[in-house]
Amino acid sequence: MSEQRLVSGKPLDDDAGFEQSLRPQNLDEYVGQSQVVANLRVAIEAARSRGEALDHVLFFGPPGVGKTSLAHVIAAELGVSLKATSGPVIERAGDLAAILTALEAREILFVDEIHRLDAKIEEILYPALEDCALDLIIGTGPGARTMRIPLKPFTLVAATTRAGLLTGPLRGRFGIVHRLDFYTPDELEFIVARSARILGVHLDPDGARVLAQRSRGTPRIANRLLRRVRDYAQVRADGVITADVAHAALAMLDIDERGFDETDRRLLLTIIDKFGGGPVGLGTLAAAISEDADAIEEIFEPYLLQIGFLDRTQRGRVVTRHAYEHLGRVPPGASGTQRGLF
Repeated sequence: MSEQRLVSGKPLDDDAGFEQSLRPQNLDEYVGQSQVVANLRVAIEAARSRGEALDHVLFFGPPGVGKTSLAHVIAAELGVSLKATSGPVIERAGDLAAILTALEAREILFVDEIHRLDAKIEEILYPALEDCALDLIIGTGPGARTMRIPLKPFTLVAATTRAGLLTGPLRGRFGIVHRLDFYTPDELEFIVARSARILGVHLDPDGARVLAQRSRGTPRIANRLLRRVRDYAQVRADGVITADVAHAALAMLDIDERGFDETDRRLLLTIIDKFGGGPVGLGTLAAAISEDADAIEEIFEPYLLQIGFLDRTQRGRVVTRHAYEHLGRVPPGASGTQRGLF
């Protein structure tokens, strides 16, 4: 599945413990997203000085760029506990009630994938966010009655990769809303060098640069590649990751200089070879490469759009000149332009 790709921003099965050991502990250790961090510093300090719960926070952006880490950092900065769950896990009103009533004053509830929260659960969440109360219906039919359960003031920190799927009423109940974007190569170099120090890996600056350049702007991928290249270096290079070692290890993993794997190249080549470079509709493209349309939108496209290899038009997806050049193909009408993009 696409989520299990080495260069997917989605967490893999073996990422959890590894990411926990590398997670920043406070805002000073958090690298990147400078404007977001600056705004959070002010909000956190204000809430802390008043002894109040922080306003509810919504983070959205591509997978793997630090939304979960930032939620943990907020809890650490406030000196409170964090309870974590995800939208699909909360299936019944009782599940939500059990979670919310167990929260202590000013604690953090982190809900990942909040766009997948069931609509009925979402409606029950509204008074909890606005009035610190749960309104539950007891019984059915003529004998049904409403019971209000007071809650202690808490902060909901929610994360989503699909902000467009959030309803307006839910989004409007967050006082702090921030987009987390892809990282620069310099920021990723710093992150991967820090991770190497924590793991006791001998990584030289040139090796860190190679890893950063192939990490698709995503810290989760950078740390995952570090693990794989560390294994290669231990077996083939006395444990030292140089630029040459990183190049060789990543070539063995079939990850090119842009951080593309076989699936990325297949997607772009399908548009070029089967559809003349586009435009092609999302559903047609998904069927052509045997991938789920949601996976294309959520996992593949954000990075390809960010670096200018793919474009969305009203008629569908179109590859750009950069994609042709990277894949060693000649754009149609090499001396002119195609569909206004070349």
